[in-house]
Amino acid sequence: MGMAREEGFTLVEILVVMLIIGLLAAVAIPSFFNQREKAKDAQAKVAVRTAQTAAETLAVDNDGAYDGAGGVTVANLVNVEPSLGDANLSVPAVGPKGYTVRVTSTTGNFFDIQRFPDGHTDATCQTVGVGGCPSSGKWER
Repeated sequence: MGMAREEGFTLVEILVVMLIIGLLAAVAIPSFFNQREKAKDAQAKVAVRTAQTAAETLAVDNDGAYDGAGGVTVANLVNVEPSLGDANLSVPAVGPKGYTVRVTSTTGNFFDIQRFPDGHTDATCQTVGVGGCPSSGKWER
């Protein structure tokens, strides 16, 4: 009779595999959460672009002015585009020739589109380098 052959994994082999899995998880999980933040911020960017389009529609109906009773307010924007009712939308500034519309993401980051009196616009965000806010603080529309 020969020696009995043992099969299976040793405790050391199992511990090494568990250590490798733990290291991979430690690297992958933060990356996964960052992707979720970017997706949530992307929803806010879509909403603020929609608010910009609605603001331009309001100005056309308001003799070219962005302020006044028919101008850029949250209520008027939602009236033009009902999908904005689900967004955390605000209008921090409005004047006859310009406005700022803002949507706050569920991540806490906010995204602005500001229209200046000369007609150019800027798209900025608050939490620079986090989630969907680039390190420049400006995002592409």
